[in-house]
Amino acid sequence: MPRPRALIPVATSAVLAAAVWLVTAPAGFLNYDTAYALLWGNDLVHGRTPDYDVPFAPTPHPLATLVGMLSSEAVFEVLAFVALGVLGWLVFALGRTWFNVPAGILAAAIVLTREPIFSYGVRAYVDIPYICLLLGALLVETRRARAGTPVLVLIALAGLLRPEAWLFAFAYCVWLWRGGALSKTHIALLVAAPLLWSLSDLLITGNPLHSLTGTRDTAADLGRVTGLQHVPTTLPRRLGEILREPVLLATAIGGVLSLWRLRDRRGVVLGAAAGVLAVLAFCLLATAGLSILTRYLLLPATILAIFAGGGVFGWLELDPETDGAWRTRWLALAALTAVAMLAFVPSQVNRIKNTRSALVAQTKILDELHTLVTDDPIRCRPITVPNRRAVPQLALWTDTRPSEIVSAQEAGSWPGTAFAPASPAIADQFVLDARDKDRSLPDPPPEVNTLGGRYWDRFEDCGPRVP
Repeated sequence: MPRPRALIPVATSAVLAAAVWLVTAPAGFLNYDTAYALLWGNDLVHGRTPDYDVPFAPTPHPLATLVGMLSSEAVFEVLAFVALGVLGWLVFALGRTWFNVPAGILAAAIVLTREPIFSYGVRAYVDIPYICLLLGALLVETRRARAGTPVLVLIALAGLLRPEAWLFAFAYCVWLWRGGALSKTHIALLVAAPLLWSLSDLLITGNPLHSLTGTRDTAADLGRVTGLQHVPTTLPRRLGEILREPVLLATAIGGVLSLWRLRDRRGVVLGAAAGVLAVLAFCLLATAGLSILTRYLLLPATILAIFAGGGVFGWLELDPETDGAWRTRWLALAALTAVAMLAFVPSQVNRIKNTRSALVAQTKILDELHTLVTDDPIRCRPITVPNRRAVPQLALWTDTRPSEIVSAQEAGSWPGTAFAPASPAIADQFVLDARDKDRSLPDPPPEVNTLGGRYWDRFEDCGPRVP
C-alpha cells in the first residue's frame, strides 16, 4: 500500500488538473496533430497503414500514435488536463527543490497561467507531456546525482514525442561518462528513441527520415519562418509572448543571483544547464529547416519560470548573518519584481479569458460538425471540407481515409457531401489560420443545404441522376 506522502504528487496533480478543467469548461478538443495521432493509431489497430503522405499531414510522433492505438477522443481530452496538472506539480517540485516552497508555488502559478501553455494544453498538444517527461527526468537527477537509468528512460519516452530530447539524452550520457557511470544500458536508452522513430518511419513510408523531410517540406509549403538566422530576433520575442515582461525580469534576477550566490546548490546549476540545452535544441530545429514555432519554446520558458520563482523568493536561502547584504539587495529587487508581476495580473487574466472564449467557441463549432456528420448518414462521396483543418476528425468520425477527403480550397469546388462554414466569422474562428498563405475559400454550392446549424451548412451533390 503506498505511503500517504507518496500520494501527494498524485493528489496535487489531480487537483490542478480539475482546477484547469473548471476554468476551461466546456472547452476541450484535439488539435490537428493529435487528432491525426489518434487516427493513425486507429489505422494500426485495424491493420491499415497510416497515411503519412496525405497533404499537410503533421509530423508523426511514435508515442502519441501508440497512445492513439489504445485511446479515444475522450481519453485524449482527459489526458490533456491530466498533463497540465502533472506539469504544475513538477514545476512546483523543481522550484521547491532548487529554491524553496514559495518559489515552487509561484513558478507553478506562472506556468499554469501562461496563455500559450494554457491553450496548447487544453488542445492536447504533445508538447505538454513532452515537457512533463523532461521535467520528471530533471527532478530525478536533482534528487540523486547521476541517477542513470530512470532519467534516461524518461528522456527516451520524451524522445518519442519530440526529437529535441535526443540532445538531452546525449548530453546526459556524456555527463554519466565523465563520472564513470555510463553503462551499456544507458547507451541502449540513448539510441532507443531515434532508432524506434526511424524504424517506425521506415516501416510505414519506406523512408527512415520521413518525419524530418516531411516536416521540412510542410513548413516550406505553409510558408513558415525557418532557419537559424531568424532565431536571434524570434526567440526573445516568443519567450516574451509566453512569459511576459515582469516574469522575464524575475527570471533574470533569479538566474544571475542564484548562479552567483547559490551556486553550491546543485539544482540551480542543473536547471541552468537544462535551459541552455533547451535553447540549443530549438536552434538545431531551426537549422534543420523546421518551423520556428512558439510551442517549441515552451520547455525553456518553463525552466525560466522556475528561475522566476527563485528570483522572487531565492533570497530566503541566503544566510542573514554571512550574506546579509546580498539578502537585502535581493529582497529589494524581488519586491520590485513582485509589484510589476501583480500589475500584470489583470492583463494576464484578460488573456486567459479571451483564450478560453476562443477555445469554447472552437469546441462548439467542432461539436456541431460532429453532430451534422453523425446524425444523418453520408450518402454522397467524397466528403468535402473547406480546407485541411477538419480532415482528421472527419476521417475518424466517418471511417474514411484522410486522402479520400477533399479540400474545397484545393479543389475549387464542393463535390459530394460538403461541410461549409455558415459565415466568414466562423471560418475565421475555426477553419482559417492567421499564418496561412491561402486564406481564401471557394463560394459554397448554390443548392439548399440538407442539414445546417449555427456554425455549419451541409450540402449534398450526388452527381447526375440517371432516370
